[in-house]
Amino acid sequence: MGSYDSETGTGWYGEQKVGDTAMASLIVTSGKREGDYYPLGRRTNVIGRDEALLIQVLDNMVSRKHLQIRFDEKTGRYYAFDMKSRNGVYVNNQRIEDETPLADGDVILVGLTTLLFLDQDFKDKDSALLHYRKVGERMRVTVYGPQEIEPKPLAPGGTGQGETGHPIRW
Repeated sequence: MGSYDSETGTGWYGEQKVGDTAMASLIVTSGKREGDYYPLGRRTNVIGRDEALLIQVLDNMVSRKHLQIRFDEKTGRYYAFDMKSRNGVYVNNQRIEDETPLADGDVILVGLTTLLFLDQDFKDKDSALLHYRKVGERMRVTVYGPQEIEPKPLAPGGTGQGETGHPIRW
């Protein structure tokens, strides 16, 4: 059986082998920091607008401490948690209310910034971006013909709808 080594993130926890997968990472796919790459490690990561955070998102629709992504040693998975942000956290276009497990390729929306969760680590930023470009080619949707977007009226002091179609409160 052996034991779990929290330094390397590998070993056995009870009867379950943990640490077979590489560490996860995030790539900013839209927003002011598009193209930024963040290896997550096996620690808890807080994402937001605060300057003191390792993963800072420069977006006025993002709270100072907006989202938490943590690694669970028991399950060997990463989980996303909305830290009571004003505009919410969306995983694959679904607003999350509770701690939500993440899977490879999940798209996380915070404010008007999109993050791609990858269940793997890369040796450097360039190899991460190369992987993202290859995945992006497979995910691209082709739309033919002109597209009309119906403007949504904004209620004064209430809520509106952002570019992504998600509700925005101010």
